Amino acid sequence: MLKIPDMLLLFCLVGVANALYKQWIPDTNYENKTNWDKGDIPCGNDIVQFSAQRKVSVFVETTHAVLEMRLPVDGEFILNSGAGFYAVSGQDPGCGTGVTTEFKDSESLQWYDPTLWQAAATLNDLEQGNFLFSVHEESVPCHYDDVVFKALSSFRVDTSSSHSSITVKSVSVLGNTFTTQSDFSQYLSSSLGKLQFHGSSAVAVGNPACEDPSGCDCGNSVHHQQICSTVTCDSPNCKNPLRPTGHCCDVCGAIVTLRFDDGFNLQTYRERIRHLFLALPQYQSIQLGMSKVLKPQRLMGIISLGTLSEIQIVILDGEQGIQSAALAQDVMKDARSHGSNLGISGVEIQTSSEETGDSAGLAVGVVFGVLLLITLIILGVLVHKGVVQMPTLNRFKNSSNMPDLGGPLDHGFDNPMFDQPAMMPDIPSLYGTGVSNSISMTQTAVHFVNPVYDESETDFTA
Repeated sequence: MLKIPDMLLLFCLVGVANALYKQWIPDTNYENKTNWDKGDIPCGNDIVQFSAQRKVSVFVETTHAVLEMRLPVDGEFILNSGAGFYAVSGQDPGCGTGVTTEFKDSESLQWYDPTLWQAAATLNDLEQGNFLFSVHEESVPCHYDDVVFKALSSFRVDTSSSHSSITVKSVSVLGNTFTTQSDFSQYLSSSLGKLQFHGSSAVAVGNPACEDPSGCDCGNSVHHQQICSTVTCDSPNCKNPLRPTGHCCDVCGAIVTLRFDDGFNLQTYRERIRHLFLALPQYQSIQLGMSKVLKPQRLMGIISLGTLSEIQIVILDGEQGIQSAALAQDVMKDARSHGSNLGISGVEIQTSSEETGDSAGLAVGVVFGVLLLITLIILGVLVHKGVVQMPTLNRFKNSSNMPDLGGPLDHGFDNPMFDQPAMMPDIPSLYGTGVSNSISMTQTAVHFVNPVYDESETDFTA
């Protein structure tokens, strides 16, 4: 966990108007102890060995004594001013008996490994170590970020991916910043560029910075699987672990999701959160990442319904996430009270410490919505297959509203029971004393005489 200083808290704002700086962490420097298999810089009694078949460019900052050096077939030393190598006559005092030490392999270091990058809002913050927290997808350089390789340093990075190119705003190598593709392509084609960058995808510069006040999507979701394949996740120790959009692991903490309209400004809102909450003593251990994300919308988790732009605030503070939950509640209350002035149209929270009323209500609503949707889909399938028939409503219109069909309408025969109700009292066989002669009941049926056909005395059985 990074400790975040009071009033100097920096957190991830992927999508603000100014690009972030993403700096590559590993190097191939001679003076870096971790680059040697013995864990120490070679001295005058040691034999220095580079694997014959490995390609590497090594930055040398100062002078070094060696007993012997075995070089690769394809490699390069980048010598700083005054740097070099020399042989010691006799034993190098303080160097020990001497060992054979080998420079470690750097072939496997991948561009899309989020653990190999660190981010900052400015170059000055990079130098001072004021690094930002972000989800895994956004730890890798986004389309509008400035990529930095340390000035007094060399490296080797594998850029392989499923896409032919990796697009960023700019790339800085050995203190030189490339902002146009023509200049950077020329560098990549040099012997040094080929030693530093290798892989199936070419790095392309010149992409503009994000100009949307509400932020921009990082653009690394298409590489999510490759990014997560390099990450090892720890088992979270909390009640309800969360998985933020763009992250590879379940975490303990809180997620605040903001829905926004045209008046929302991510940069302004960042400053508001920093001044209102993150400067408070109880939130000094907080890690907070804020960015615009494109959240996939799926029907029953299968059918894609497109994406929805939201502002995701990821808040972490440790194994239990207690302080994260408290901060999330504060952020939610502020958004509900002042959201209309900030361009916020809705807010939801999720916490790993407990299920809040908002998240519980949201979950219940989603469940009922899904059940209703499933019911409608099943009903539609049954109707389509003819298993279920939907009732129809016949609409009758008065004859006065009917169009003129060119003459009087033929109504067929007159039914004395309905068409001429004035005649009913004159039929004694129906309503008079003759009822017992016209209608009779048996154990199995009811028989009546239809006056329309009374001459033939036809019986109908009901």
